[in-house]
Amino acid sequence: MAAILVSVTCGIVGTYVVIKRIVFISGGISHAAFGGIGLGYLLGINPILTAIPFSILAALGIGTISKKTKVSEDTAIGILWTVGMALGVIFIALSPGYAPDLFSYLFGSILTVPSFDLIIMLILNVIIIFTVILFHKEFSAISFDEEFSEVIGVPTKIMYFLLLCLVALSVVVLIRVVGVILVIALLTIPAAISRQFTHHIKKLMVLSIFTGIILTVTGLCFSYMFDLPSGATIVLVLGTCFLLSSFLKKPVSI
Repeated sequence: MAAILVSVTCGIVGTYVVIKRIVFISGGISHAAFGGIGLGYLLGINPILTAIPFSILAALGIGTISKKTKVSEDTAIGILWTVGMALGVIFIALSPGYAPDLFSYLFGSILTVPSFDLIIMLILNVIIIFTVILFHKEFSAISFDEEFSEVIGVPTKIMYFLLLCLVALSVVVLIRVVGVILVIALLTIPAAISRQFTHHIKKLMVLSIFTGIILTVTGLCFSYMFDLPSGATIVLVLGTCFLLSSFLKKPVSI
């Protein structure tokens, strides 16, 4: 169930991430989300619940700093990336006791996703799907050409911030499966593989979803067979398939 839920998220949001080339923004948000996980340990509540607002604030922070100040986007990402991780470490150090499942938030553990987290992932998936259905044309427009979109009347800044919020929600969905460190891979590789075979955005989303499901489950099976960490094995399977797909001819008629 977790594999299916994260694959749906990756297929939809990952398509926009790859097309708009905001992969490292996704990485910045995912690492900043570690601050929310640390806050959850400090407050004694489910870290996923505190990671949601923390990730959204990080996404809005990156967008605001890059759009409304002279600081470049990559600098904004680097600042929030490191500050978020530092806050997470401090919060965990201040929290009483020992954080036994911290490793699963850093590197993922699809085998230990509790039912409550599955419910949260499902709710976030519904929010993401509903938002994309409502604003698909606007997201597509700013992904391909943000300047032209602004000329024809699309509220590009609002849509950009909303897209970053979707990326933030996707990060929260992915954390329990592959962890903060490996989020970028699962959010981008299925869409990158699928883009080898089609440039039609709706087909790209569908193909990315099924690619994610198949490869995530395959990685999970390999991790079970060879007794390897599940998150890392899933990412290695994705990376291997991306390399293989790069050598295949790209059909131009799809």
